[in-house]
Amino acid sequence: MTHNCSTAIVADGTYPFDARGVAKRFRHAAIFGALQSLQVGETMRFCNDHDPLPLLAQLDQRFGSGIKMSYVSRAPGEIVIDFMIVN
Repeated sequence: MTHNCSTAIVADGTYPFDARGVAKRFRHAAIFGALQSLQVGETMRFCNDHDPLPLLAQLDQRFGSGIKMSYVSRAPGEIVIDFMIVN
């Protein structure tokens, strides 16, 4: 049986990305790469230990209206944001 890498692993098209496990010097590049690999309608669920305001500004500059950002959780030490590719 062959594996099709274009098939979503997560049934609803939401893919987790836990930034806490990525070295700080690689974090933004990894996030940009992950987002660029998504198809329209797919979502990356981003988890972090702090609110990444500089990152959000960079994402807005890079993707503009092509990405929808919505907070799932803003608890201290646990920030969860869904990034959906919209066009």
